[in-house]
Amino acid sequence: MCYYPVFLDLRGREVLVVGAGKVALRKVKGLLEAGAKVTVVSPQWEEGFAGLDVTLRKRRFRASDVTESTALVFAATDERKVNHAVAQAAARRRIPANVADAPEECDFLVPARLRHGDVQIAISTGGRSPRVAKALREKLENALAPSSNEDT
Repeated sequence: MCYYPVFLDLRGREVLVVGAGKVALRKVKGLLEAGAKVTVVSPQWEEGFAGLDVTLRKRRFRASDVTESTALVFAATDERKVNHAVAQAAARRRIPANVADAPEECDFLVPARLRHGDVQIAISTGGRSPRVAKALREKLENALAPSSNEDT
C-alpha cells in the first residue's frame, strides 16, 4: 500500500486516544505538541499521564466516545478486540483512525518523526518495519545535532 504523506494542523481539534500505556503516552505527547485537545479513555493509566493537559476518562471504551467533533482517533490498547471496536466506531463516523496493533485497519500511519527547530522529518516504512524507521530517525537526529565545536 502507498500512503500519501501529510502534516496536519491539529490546533484546537479534538482527538480521541483509547488506551493509556507507553504507546498511547508517546502519541498523546506528540498530539499535545501539535496543539490538539486530547481525550484519553482507559481503565488504567501510565504514571506519565499525570499532569498532562488532557481529558481523562477512567473507564473502558464506548462507541459513543467517537463523536462528530472528533478529528482523529487512536486505538492504542493491548487488547485486539478493543482496538478493533475503536476502528469500527471511527469508520462508522468516517473519522480517520490509527490502530496501533493492526496497520491494515489504519486510515493513516504515524511516522517516526524528528524535529529540529522548525524542520520536521517524517519517516515511514508503510507499517512494515517501525524499527527501521526508528533507526533512520536516530541516525538523522545524530546528523542534525550541533557538534560540540560549533558556535552557539
